[in-house]
Amino acid sequence: MSAETVILPRDREPVLRVVPMPADANPAGDVFGGWIMSQVDVAGSIPATRRARGRVATVAVNHFVFRQPVLIGDVVSLYAEVTRVGRTSITVNVEVYAQRLRSSDECVKVTEATLTYVAVDAERKPRAVG
Repeated sequence: MSAETVILPRDREPVLRVVPMPADANPAGDVFGGWIMSQVDVAGSIPATRRARGRVATVAVNHFVFRQPVLIGDVVSLYAEVTRVGRTSITVNVEVYAQRLRSSDECVKVTEATLTYVAVDAERKPRAVG
């Protein structure tokens, strides 16, 4: 995999920014894929919750691609946008970028994902999207 340097999207704000720590990585310094998946789920739930006007639950990871590794100390920016709204479901695309601050200001796209959430009520039963 060759890392293609990119610029962070300027037309929108990230829904989440985080810096992985040593406990989030293997001994070689590569951040665990599960940690990234967790951050993607959190980021995707933010616009889904806003659109649903309430609680949502993740029901599917439709697409998930790791393009580059995330390293300890990278500034990880997650961008998420709603792409489809059904009766009870909301589909969200998430793009993840890593700014490698220790090697100038290199920025690479590290992950792309599409997740589906369902709006749920207080009893965690599906409900119509508000």
